[in-house]
Amino acid sequence: GEVLGLIGDNGAGKSTLLKTITGFHRPDGGRILIEGDEVNLRSVSQARSLGIETVYQDLALVNELSVFHNMFLNSEMTLGPFLNNRKMKEKTTQYLADMGVNIPSIDTEVARLSGGQRQAIAVARAVYSDAKMLLLDEPLAAMGAKEGALILDLIQRLKDERGIPMILIVHNYAQVFDVCDRINLLRNGRIEYDKPVAESSVEELTELVVSEYRKARETGN
Repeated sequence: GEVLGLIGDNGAGKSTLLKTITGFHRPDGGRILIEGDEVNLRSVSQARSLGIETVYQDLALVNELSVFHNMFLNSEMTLGPFLNNRKMKEKTTQYLADMGVNIPSIDTEVARLSGGQRQAIAVARAVYSDAKMLLLDEPLAAMGAKEGALILDLIQRLKDERGIPMILIVHNYAQVFDVCDRINLLRNGRIEYDKPVAESSVEELTELVVSEYRKARETGN
């Protein structure tokens, strides 16, 4: 049930790490353990079958489709040869209500929703795909304070009510302290800082990054 905040500069390897856990990239070495068992992830489909779900920055939503059709994208409910729209609408309404997400109408095209609402739909879709682990790649990127608060509240609810372990790539250090239990700083593909949030501070993280910049400038790297 731990929420891990993954931070680091551009190019540090954050997204690459997530893509390795999702089965998109094959690791060069090391081991991946899921619930104590070593696994060799060969594809995204295999990772998803083990309960690893990812919400990417682009959200993988189809703008022209409704909220409820996006909720069941690639896992549509059917009644014989036809889409069971009534059932998908019922489930979508239930899922969003359970997560405390307010969408004016589930018939609305997702292109007409706010960034926070779109992000919430992508998170809800991942959670209700029987996720055992949730990976979020910069879930608060390019969001205003109000929309960011919606997603932070959603993450907090998932943490408190469902105990789903999560890894969040976050750039704003202050947001890490809002919802995360532990912080990892990734630099040049290595974890160089690993502490519980309770033993960390924004000032400490900032100084760590600033000191690295100073060192780089002095050495010319």
